[in-house]
Amino acid sequence: MPTAVQFHDHQPDEISSASMKDDVLRGLRAGQKFISPKYFYDERGSGLFEEICKQPEYYLSRTEESILASAVDEIDALAGADVALIELGSGASRKVRLLLEHMQISHYLGIDISRSFLHDSTHRLARDYPWLRVHAICADFCKPLSLPRTQGHGRPLAFFPGSSIGNFTPAEARRFMARLYQALPPGSGLLIGVDLVKSPDVLEAAYNDAARVTEAFNRNLLYRLVTELDAQLEPERFEHRAVFNRQQSRIEMHLVSSMAQVISVAGESFSLQEGESIHTENSYKYSIDGFQVLAADAGFVSGAVWTDSEQKFSVHFLHRVS
Repeated sequence: MPTAVQFHDHQPDEISSASMKDDVLRGLRAGQKFISPKYFYDERGSGLFEEICKQPEYYLSRTEESILASAVDEIDALAGADVALIELGSGASRKVRLLLEHMQISHYLGIDISRSFLHDSTHRLARDYPWLRVHAICADFCKPLSLPRTQGHGRPLAFFPGSSIGNFTPAEARRFMARLYQALPPGSGLLIGVDLVKSPDVLEAAYNDAARVTEAFNRNLLYRLVTELDAQLEPERFEHRAVFNRQQSRIEMHLVSSMAQVISVAGESFSLQEGESIHTENSYKYSIDGFQVLAADAGFVSGAVWTDSEQKFSVHFLHRVS
């Protein structure tokens, strides 16, 4: 029975580093400085995110997991037999394992930008599920992606948990969904987690946990700049801030300069005033109807939607019909 992982590296180190440098410099040159949240996920950042998911304030992961557990039989019926599961943002959480243990999945393909984390997580899956054909692609799935013909003859089911779709602006999310629609063959499904609009107090607490794990996760971006882009800066001179923007219906995460300072990244200097921020993440919150309109604009047809009893979170099954 298969136990090895077939690893497809679409992101060589030299290309990854050059792309990161270009992206970071472009963001720091902007009026509102920013860094893409995709750069959270090096090995340490991916590990910190797993710790965030365990924090009591961070309702998203445990709520989504509860929804999946209660709906897995319905998901199985919608997905059909001999499923090829494609996980976008391969993680070490119990969510994908719940699907593997309760559905008819013969192939697994994990896609992630963090090479070491992807390597470790997919090898754990291959070890724990020796009957499963496991493939991995190290790639930035925010960019156009061609899926390899390694899933066998199973019906593809893309899995995008964690409300990661909220990291995109609505326009970006629509484009991402349209690209995913084109990458999947007709007859495929998409199982996607979407966080819902709720009390700002609940939202802000989730991104400002008492253990300060999210703070470490956010500041880890700066440590990456130091180690990977030869940045001259002191990460401890930046403070974590996460606030709900009602008008945009999104949580915003920032790294706020605690003093006037000049930093250097890849040989280029940038001045920051005290209180000036680097915008590191958005997490948009949707209504169910609002997300279904976005999915329909990208071509998907809604098959089912499940929520928890408090309407905090939603999981959608979408069809790629033609």
